[in-house]
Amino acid sequence: MQGRQFAALLPKGGTVLYIQGPVCDAATLRTQGMMETKPANIQTKMLRGNWTEASAQKAVMAWLRLSTSNNETIDIVGAQDDSMAIGARKAFEEQNSSSTAYAHDHRDRWKHLMFTGCDGLPKTGQIWVRNRTLKATVAIPANTGQALEMLVDAIRGGKTPQQMVMTPVSSYPSIEALQSDAKK
Repeated sequence: MQGRQFAALLPKGGTVLYIQGPVCDAATLRTQGMMETKPANIQTKMLRGNWTEASAQKAVMAWLRLSTSNNETIDIVGAQDDSMAIGARKAFEEQNSSSTAYAHDHRDRWKHLMFTGCDGLPKTGQIWVRNRTLKATVAIPANTGQALEMLVDAIRGGKTPQQMVMTPVSSYPSIEALQSDAKK
């Protein structure tokens, strides 16, 4: 879903600074899904976080200190978790508010950035989208109900559940709304 969001937000292509979670199945599958659904005209630069705001802020601050980041053009910062997207945003805001000569010369450079995340919980990610802190999030519903249904089906039907079942996700706001907004 995140790859589709990137496509909607960057119809002419661009570059995403992508913050992955720690090495685990969830982070690997989210990265794989994003890479499979993003168009070829969208490039990615990968950083690693640890599912927390602080870890993403630290990772982005370290990246911003690299001389190679001076030459990068980034259009979207996408994170595999809404709180990591907020941490990344804080790192860029801190960079912009710094009084160093570098920050003064590059103050406007990062103002256009869009930030996206995953989880889309009603009391965090969706609020951050509505108040424009995030541009979009991937809404991932709780999977407890799905797991209980699988358990009941297994008990009643006597069959072994599938080893892996994907949770259906949606874009918040919708892909169509993101496409419409990108045209403005």
